Amino acid sequence: MAVLTGLYNHMLRGRTSMQGLLALEDGTLFPGVGFGAEGVQTGEAVFNTSMTGYQEILTDPSYYRQIVTMTVPHVGNTGVNLEDVESEKSWVSGFVVRALSPIVSNWRNRGDLDSFLREQGVIGLSEVSTRSLVRKLRDYGVMRATIAHGEAARDGAALVEMARNSLDMSGANLVDEVTCAEPYNWSERSNPAWYQGSHHDEPSGPLIVAYDYGIKRNILRMMTDRGLRVRVVPAHMPASEVLAMSPDGVFLSNGPGDPAAVDYAINNVRGLLGEVPVFGICLGHQILGLALGGNTEKMRFGHRGGNQPVKNLLTNVVEISAHNHGFAVTADSQLGGAEVTHVNLNDNTVEGLRHVELGAFSVQYHPESSPGPHDSLYLFDEFVDTVHKRAENAQS
Repeated sequence: MAVLTGLYNHMLRGRTSMQGLLALEDGTLFPGVGFGAEGVQTGEAVFNTSMTGYQEILTDPSYYRQIVTMTVPHVGNTGVNLEDVESEKSWVSGFVVRALSPIVSNWRNRGDLDSFLREQGVIGLSEVSTRSLVRKLRDYGVMRATIAHGEAARDGAALVEMARNSLDMSGANLVDEVTCAEPYNWSERSNPAWYQGSHHDEPSGPLIVAYDYGIKRNILRMMTDRGLRVRVVPAHMPASEVLAMSPDGVFLSNGPGDPAAVDYAINNVRGLLGEVPVFGICLGHQILGLALGGNTEKMRFGHRGGNQPVKNLLTNVVEISAHNHGFAVTADSQLGGAEVTHVNLNDNTVEGLRHVELGAFSVQYHPESSPGPHDSLYLFDEFVDTVHKRAENAQS
């Protein structure tokens, strides 16, 4: 590590504009040019292979406590807007790119990425050898890391030590830090310019209670677009209180951290199974799998991107899908009568579950993906059909 630190310091002396550094827990240093906020932050270094959608990535609560590296070389050329955020703020610990675009050009643009990250208090790093960084994470697995912009970037050894002492994602319950404080109703729908389905003027259909483990706004829009009434509740709300609302269905959201550490959520889902239809996405899928008796495991580098091939085992159709997960339901899990419905064609990861008798199903990937792809939107239609049938049976 001393050799790497010395090399970095030599580069820094020869290039005064270089005021950024990413330090991995194994001692590897990746110098760059800082942008966004100044300071120091730790997190899990991960990579995302999406070609676009950086604003959605930055505001996805599932990326809480992670330093995200984009594999696409040019980032920032579409700026930022007011429509594409997935939550009220950016959750990432840091953002690493090969080249930050000096030009912002998009008809919806309301600002540039550098200013956005500065306002959000997020450290950015450009001019990084992202190809080398991603190859290391792919070959050796994701690592704890420290990102620095400013004077702190001069001390690589100290930043490596910070990384080694930082949070390990395994065993980490991060849901408590991203969930909403109080229940609220959601009624916003998608912009009809890019949602092609039927559009309801005012959601007035069956009631869905959505557990917020770090929920994305576009998931909520997918439900209100289809006429469902949506009530979002904190992750820790007991199943008894949810059932007291007389919901026609329950949704389990995406979120950050280790699903096995969110024991109260697993117990709550067990109390809901068989009582109401349940649909889970991402972390919600993992929690459903655990509630059914399965196990989860941490993946070496996870799936993060908008181009993952998933096979629907029920139809034999291959869907291109968006992913963001570092944990997965183990393939040998005993799921109490549930069947695996989807698998990832790259590594055979379990991507979907269904328990017909209990009226529960889930997927590991993101059918609501914004900006796309949209191959899997039918899953929301299936959920709507299920809850409509339950509502009709309850009235008869």
